[in-house]
Amino acid sequence: MEEQRAWWKECVVYQIYPRSFQDSNGDGIGDLNGIRSRLDYLKDLGIDVIWLSPVYQSPGDDNGYDISDYKAVMDVFGTMEDLDRLLAEIHEKGMKLVMDLVVNHTSDEHAWFVKSRRSPDNPYRDYYIWKAPVSGGPPNNWASRFRGPAWEYDEGTGMYYLHIYSRKQPDLNWENPRVRQEIYDMMAWWGDKGIDGFRMDVISMLSKDQRFPDGVLKDGNPYGDGLPYYANGPRIHEFLQEMNREVLSRFDWMSVGEGVGVGTREAVQYAGYESHELNMMFHFEHVELNPGPFGKWNDNPVCLRELKEVLNRWQTELEGKAWNSLFWENHDYPRAVSRFGNDSPVFWELSAKMLAVCLYMMKGTPYIYQGQELGMTNFQGRSIEDFQDIEIHNVYREMVGSGRISHEEMIRYINHMGRDNARTPMQWDDTAQAGFTEGTPWLGVNPNYTWLNAREQAGRGDSVLSFYKQLIKLRHTMDILVYGTYRLLPEESGSVYAYERTLGDERLTVLCNFTDQTQRCGLSCRALGTDNVLIGNYPDQSGTFRGDGPALHEEEDICLRPYEAIVLTQ
Repeated sequence: MEEQRAWWKECVVYQIYPRSFQDSNGDGIGDLNGIRSRLDYLKDLGIDVIWLSPVYQSPGDDNGYDISDYKAVMDVFGTMEDLDRLLAEIHEKGMKLVMDLVVNHTSDEHAWFVKSRRSPDNPYRDYYIWKAPVSGGPPNNWASRFRGPAWEYDEGTGMYYLHIYSRKQPDLNWENPRVRQEIYDMMAWWGDKGIDGFRMDVISMLSKDQRFPDGVLKDGNPYGDGLPYYANGPRIHEFLQEMNREVLSRFDWMSVGEGVGVGTREAVQYAGYESHELNMMFHFEHVELNPGPFGKWNDNPVCLRELKEVLNRWQTELEGKAWNSLFWENHDYPRAVSRFGNDSPVFWELSAKMLAVCLYMMKGTPYIYQGQELGMTNFQGRSIEDFQDIEIHNVYREMVGSGRISHEEMIRYINHMGRDNARTPMQWDDTAQAGFTEGTPWLGVNPNYTWLNAREQAGRGDSVLSFYKQLIKLRHTMDILVYGTYRLLPEESGSVYAYERTLGDERLTVLCNFTDQTQRCGLSCRALGTDNVLIGNYPDQSGTFRGDGPALHEEEDICLRPYEAIVLTQ
């Protein structure tokens, strides 16, 4: 059956973390006018859609994901007039704007919560989840995802409120139809402004198990894992189908949900072609592989066999049923070249390009996080003062403060997996502060900006930036990359990812070496039926595949050089 076409399947999305993208007024914080000044850069890159992380009014406890007013702009980012101008210019340049929707929780400074905590009989009380103490303590043992307990005691009313994240991010009560209608009205207000959709933060967490049972203790956490009871809850699909009827179906939007606790089965429910909920989901199985004794806080390498199993499963089990999101990085995860590739000077550029080929030749909508198109790397902090993220400070205080782990070990884990790795300022050029600001940046610039920056790469045809432009152009011009089916190839190596895409009589073969050693694929040109190169990340890959040395005989096993990626076409 022919795949139904849609603009959001054919686009390439670029995520902007506004605080770190471009500062226009010298206060060290990126802003809306700074983004406007860089739109030509994004247009030249080939971007179709800009996903803007939250710029709503917020106290900034979680860098904007704690919203105090959904219809106002945080003053450090500018004004609503600045946002209107940005939206207009994005549209003038033929691009679209997707906003971040954060409706699992608000800020505790939102007017709803300020009223809610005044008294148990306040009309806004049940906008949030309040519970009486149990045996003198919290209603259950759930852990906050930012460490510590998920319940905060309120002295004024003698009850606890739920906050799966920061204590300043109380969870909304989606069981209350008034809450849902307020949110739908707010979404429609943005739709009438002309935005092009929403990326929906932790959308799988809206429906909680109303029994609120204790969670299982694990990873050495003194609090229980409540995920089974607040993710993919009993009414989640009812809520999202209602959202679709009330708002989403009224606009020609892109809707993508962040799927905490979502696997392929759940993704088909959320984003299935017949589900009438969302267009697609983000999952995190591939970026959360190989946890350690302390969960995500580790410096473990990623096993390619496990990575292939996850990505292959998402490609095959969603085929013909739902649409994939393709991403290596976002504002919550470390830099891909440091996590999945090799950020040493020898292999940094090759592995950054290889990772781009591996993922963005797959089926789904590609998401590029700011700086990924340059191959930006993790920042190596030495002190906890080098970091700003609330999650990092909470886990450091808990783990190091209790003596469970040393300062040196915790900093090593933070440097590998911490969220601030993705939040260091965008590296525009080699001038002071990487051209991000004329002031003092809110978060330190990665020192490698002197050689790793956009201006240097824009002037070089073999740069990571130039390579991303080539890949994006291919996705825009080749239907097979958007609508072709995917099949994992049975190569024998545990170091190579090999797959093919097929559309009608067309076929592409993608070969990627994930190691710093030459690897045999267990595949030959004869077996593949081609040696014609579409794109590759070594400079001598053109025309006929040559590999390491002279042209291969068609029966010979193909060898891939360190971090080599090549796409063969019939």
